[in-house]
Amino acid sequence: MQSPLVVELAGRLMRCPAAPYHEHAVAAEVKRICDQFGLKCRSDSFGNIFARLQTAPKQRLLALSAHMDHPGFRIVRRLGPSKFLAEFLGGVPDSYFKPRVPLRIVAQASGLPDRRRLACLPARLGRRVGKKKYFEVLAAALTTNSPQFAVWELEDFAIRSGRIIGRSCDDLVGVASALAALVELKRQRARVNIVAVITRAEEIGFQGALALIARKSLPKSTLVISLETSRELPPVKMRAGVIIRVGDKSSVFDPEVTRFLCEAANDLVKRDGRFHFQRALMSGGTCEATAYQELGYQTGAVCVALGNYHNCSEREQIRAEYVSVSDAQSMVRLLMEAARRMPHFQKLVGRLPARLRALAREGMRKLKRVKEV
Repeated sequence: MQSPLVVELAGRLMRCPAAPYHEHAVAAEVKRICDQFGLKCRSDSFGNIFARLQTAPKQRLLALSAHMDHPGFRIVRRLGPSKFLAEFLGGVPDSYFKPRVPLRIVAQASGLPDRRRLACLPARLGRRVGKKKYFEVLAAALTTNSPQFAVWELEDFAIRSGRIIGRSCDDLVGVASALAALVELKRQRARVNIVAVITRAEEIGFQGALALIARKSLPKSTLVISLETSRELPPVKMRAGVIIRVGDKSSVFDPEVTRFLCEAANDLVKRDGRFHFQRALMSGGTCEATAYQELGYQTGAVCVALGNYHNCSEREQIRAEYVSVSDAQSMVRLLMEAARRMPHFQKLVGRLPARLRALAREGMRKLKRVKEV
């Protein structure tokens, strides 16, 4: 599949600034995408979004989980006409918070009911306040708006040299991939039972995912696949295909789900030699898959390799993130294949034991013929 849909959707989502607790512009765009392509969509009381495609409702439910937020600043209070106190939310080392780093202050545009419309104001990072990650944020001009949050002033979205580039590839490329998979499956009239679970506040402890788990929003029989962009670490390589993620920094995921994804991926390779995938333990951080698995869901994960993870580049500089377009497209293909193959989950998972039993029978025959001298 050479569809540019995942790129189109990533661009729409990445142009919406977001931070933990301030994902409303992304959420509004997700709902617009669902309306445009005829996907059923609802929100829960926590602001998580569920986009569903149920053409075979009796099948076991497959959930694709990705998050809307990205590390950013929460505006705590106004300190002056153009000065604010802000708390940074998310995992970025202290050495990256250098005075005068360009920021973008974000507020809902005054008098506009459409929550996708945001008023943005250039700013820069000021001095640190206290020992925690509190900082002064200095606006470039006086403002009477009530800013809600701030983000790094970086390119929102671009395509260059086969890469998706922008401030928040993590995890809006994952959200775009989940939605693209549902749209393509709908276009192809596939018989599936699948839901894209788009969560909030992942960067500060999986709060959206933990809330929906506690609320039992998904049946315990659901097979969950967490989608991420994950720091490029050996042995994985960017442009070498989607990564079937064996585990993260905190846990190893369900081996049956991993095997199911690998078998589905191998079948794709047999049908199309241009499809590529990797299998690796991605230990750069902890993802939502750990939360789902440890709280009772059969869970696996896929991701694509990410450059400048959390906007942290070499020499302690804040830079745009980037992923490979071809890797994102291969992730969409694998998700679609997994959705189609859900009725054959046990058959695919059973291939390895069947191969081992066949090897055992062959080994016993040979061992009996070749007796120890």
